[in-house]
Amino acid sequence: MFSGPVFTVAMSILRDRDLAADATQQTFVKAWQGAARFDPDREFGPWIYAIARRATIDLWRRERRRSVGRAIEEVEVAVTPPGIEQTWEAFEVRNALAQLSPEERDVIRLTHFLGLTHDETAERLGIPVGTVKSRSHRAHLRLAALLRHVIEDG
Repeated sequence: MFSGPVFTVAMSILRDRDLAADATQQTFVKAWQGAARFDPDREFGPWIYAIARRATIDLWRRERRRSVGRAIEEVEVAVTPPGIEQTWEAFEVRNALAQLSPEERDVIRLTHFLGLTHDETAERLGIPVGTVKSRSHRAHLRLAALLRHVIEDG
């Protein structure tokens, strides 16, 4: 249940699928080892995400140390990984989008992610502008309901 979000945290920091898979595995090993310290009166998600972030950053540091000296042209770049809250919110938005119908998802993708107007979206999808507007309205209502907990927690 939490492997997907933990992997998302790792990918957002590492940007490498293999390393993110390693970090995910390390996260659950560390969680299992520290299970006695988990307070059952608190939510599990934030606890496991904190472990994931620390495990991922530790792995990133190890990999960075390992790569020093390997490449002659390496340049130090400051990397500020997104916070756990941003990663969690992005994961929640992706989950909410996945729950929309394919038609609603297409309208949201074209208007929000590609920046098309309703007219351009209608032309691209081959449907009337009114249909684009009604799908957009329904999609926004569903997203608002599906993401209410994100807004309330923020």
